[in-house]
Amino acid sequence: MLMIENKTFDEISVGQSASSSKTLTLQDIQLFGAASGDLNPTHFADEEAEAVQQSKVVGHSLWGASLISGVLGNELPGAGTVYRHQDLNFHSLIELGDTLTVTVTVKEKVAADHSVIFDCLVVNQRGEKVIDGQAVVRAPTEKIVRPPVRLSEIKFTRGHHVFENLIERCKTLEPVVTAVCHPCDEVSLMGAVEAARQGIIRPILIGPKDKIQAVAREHCADISTYRIVDTAHSHESAEKSVAMCRCGEAEALMKGSLHTDEMMHEVARRDVGLRTGRRISHVFVMDVPSYPRLLLISDAAINIYPTLEDKRDICQNAIDLAHVLDIPQPRVAILSAVETVYPKIASTLEAAALCKMADRGQITGGILDGPLAFDNAVSEEAARIKKIVSPVAGKADVLLVPDLEAGNMLAKQLAYLADADAAGIVLGARVPIILTSRADSAKARLASCAVGALYAASRRKTGVAVAAQ
Repeated sequence: MLMIENKTFDEISVGQSASSSKTLTLQDIQLFGAASGDLNPTHFADEEAEAVQQSKVVGHSLWGASLISGVLGNELPGAGTVYRHQDLNFHSLIELGDTLTVTVTVKEKVAADHSVIFDCLVVNQRGEKVIDGQAVVRAPTEKIVRPPVRLSEIKFTRGHHVFENLIERCKTLEPVVTAVCHPCDEVSLMGAVEAARQGIIRPILIGPKDKIQAVAREHCADISTYRIVDTAHSHESAEKSVAMCRCGEAEALMKGSLHTDEMMHEVARRDVGLRTGRRISHVFVMDVPSYPRLLLISDAAINIYPTLEDKRDICQNAIDLAHVLDIPQPRVAILSAVETVYPKIASTLEAAALCKMADRGQITGGILDGPLAFDNAVSEEAARIKKIVSPVAGKADVLLVPDLEAGNMLAKQLAYLADADAAGIVLGARVPIILTSRADSAKARLASCAVGALYAASRRKTGVAVAAQ
């Protein structure tokens, strides 16, 4: 076992020195900022600079100074050292990627109180002086030999940003006229009002007028400029909302405070609903901080046990949405419990069939592979260990789940255990359906509106008739 050993006052001699080197990374800056509370934006790279490793971010000078205390506390004198005083001069900037070499040299010993005075020098990889000065410590008088301290593992993840980007994209678009179905509680009404305030949608509020206005008054929301279509109850709200979307008065449908099944029953009606030639399916748009890209999961809310034919449409809907979200060639991982075709697990057979359907042009616009287990769908390391050679494995943009139970549990596990944000949308109908939950955060509801608006705007731009899908 590796052991550390200090130098006692009596073992230290004038002229004795110790050195250590460290390269400044963005994680060092972030960790130092979190620990010290110094969040000066000068010290932090923007995301693009981090991605290309070309940032000239100025590191905090105190980070460089902290390396001196590291050498004194770990090397010379080592364990038991007590810092008393330092007098440092800072000569040049520290940039991301700089490698600093710290050298401390014993200048003087004071026997009366076991103090040791050190000359300190910090230079960068070009030999330029960055920091110099003196440090005074009280050296230990007892010998210490012990294993090094083991710190808890610290993991860094990227911050949430996907939803902010989606919302920002909507600012260049015309607001999408949206039928808001039965917004009779705070969550559903204020979600629509905020989306309208941000210029994402132009809402038509469909529900009991008195209830809607009462909720608005209670929460100090000005809805005087919005059209309200009065209804007697939630069932009539669903009927009128769907009818307005069917006749073209609205380009999108947004769920309010009624139950999802009640609204989707009207959507799915063959005579007066919003059905097309394609199966209706739900897509979760996930911002997972520990995953390097936007992630789509389908279907986790509509189709309970989809057939192979259903899965073909579910897959195509997700691919089409990925295109709208600027993923030109989405990688679709068809999930199962294993990554090989196994006759006793039906989802592996369907995964193989879907891949062949894509080969024959029955599914277009994406790269499919499956069956893949969840680990090797999202982890390149897991795929490498299992010797899976695939353009999708470890880099999936879309996760096609075996059934609703698996998809719903997966999405909620990511939300509650991986700090993911989730937006929801239903596709395959004549218009996109913004499906939110009471448990959604305000940002997630806004992001769901943004996804729906982007999809509706794309259909408007291309002029493709959804009914002809």
